[in-house]
Amino acid sequence: MIRRRLCIVLVAVLALVLSACGGGGSSSGTTEIAVWHGYQDTEGEVFTSLIEQYNAEHPEVKINDLYSSNDLVLQKVLTAVRGGSAPDVAYMFGSWSPNIAQIPQVVDMADEVSQEDWNWDDFYPAERQAATVGDKIVGVPALVDNLAIVYNKTLFAEAGIAPPTPEWTWDDFRSAAAKLTDPSTGQYGWLIPADGSEDTVWHYLPMLWEAGGDILSPDNKSAVFNSEAGVEALTVLQQMAVTDKSLYLDTTNENGPKLMNSGKVAMLITGPWDLSQLSDIDYGVQVMPTFAGSSGGHQTIAGPDNWVIFDNGDEKKQAAIDFVKWLSAPEQVKTFSLGTGDLPIRASVGKDQEVLTTLNDNVPGTATFVENLSNVEKVRPTVEQYPEISDALGQAIVAVMLGKDEPAAALNTAAEAADAALAGK
Repeated sequence: MIRRRLCIVLVAVLALVLSACGGGGSSSGTTEIAVWHGYQDTEGEVFTSLIEQYNAEHPEVKINDLYSSNDLVLQKVLTAVRGGSAPDVAYMFGSWSPNIAQIPQVVDMADEVSQEDWNWDDFYPAERQAATVGDKIVGVPALVDNLAIVYNKTLFAEAGIAPPTPEWTWDDFRSAAAKLTDPSTGQYGWLIPADGSEDTVWHYLPMLWEAGGDILSPDNKSAVFNSEAGVEALTVLQQMAVTDKSLYLDTTNENGPKLMNSGKVAMLITGPWDLSQLSDIDYGVQVMPTFAGSSGGHQTIAGPDNWVIFDNGDEKKQAAIDFVKWLSAPEQVKTFSLGTGDLPIRASVGKDQEVLTTLNDNVPGTATFVENLSNVEKVRPTVEQYPEISDALGQAIVAVMLGKDEPAAALNTAAEAADAALAGK
């Protein structure tokens, strides 16, 4: 099941968020800052240790952290803002940026991060893009990831197929998947989420970009995914699912690691979050294939998330900014990445050989995902209507993979729905 950060929520109550928030320090003279996050287990432990370090080094501030499910935090934040009790900092999905930008109490970080000591350009481009809505910067990167091929080395060897290489095209990928499929044993070459959710769309978008296409027009006013490039990308999925029958359609979106561990699936296109679950097989990681003849290259997709700061008065706002600045500085990024196995959010840390070696020693293949961040060239459009666009596109992709529609027709239908959403119809 795809990581929690892929959830997309359409919020219709943003217009209600108009009330001002209270602020100020505590009566003890210590400024208390409330930080909402969804970290649990190892991530939670490492994050708690960083907060303890910050509190010890900054006695004038006390950071109080509160666990809040990432999937529910936007609605919770909206409720809190209306009641005048917003947190000072909240971990929020990057896909929510257009919604977040409408909340008056959200601090626009554009002037802040333009200061030299933030080294804003050290954050990966996709992270910066996902935090930007128009001329606003609504958050500071908290997490980044991407998709790559994860493959079962043993199954490849048994089938006499050379492992994936950076030179692989989608034709190579399709050919290998067909050879790795055995109906008599229920073995498939590749598994893809097929529930029509954003996870389904997430797997299609890199293919669309690699083929030379895009989701929306440059002005974000109309869908363009029903282009020749869009059809070419979706046709590959149709060929593998309908013609070759080498593609396992995971309609529950829960079976990827389980089926790969059992040897029933030879390849996943997934992120670093699944690697620790593949304890029963010898796996490798490789970048996405390319489309022969296309200039799109080995593109992938990232799901950056943000630390969002709320204005609860000048004193608390500044303390919150200072904490997020410290938390996202290279030293703390390195500590968090090495402690959790998460990809570093700064390019300078991602180039640190000690970090790459340690991450890869702890969870083999992680270094490839770090290096693959250089292949993240585009992000999902930061428009409020994206959830509706995603839903229409997800349904089109599934219809084609199930053999119920043709790529061009399905994408045209989805584009009409997307255009209607963008036009407010």
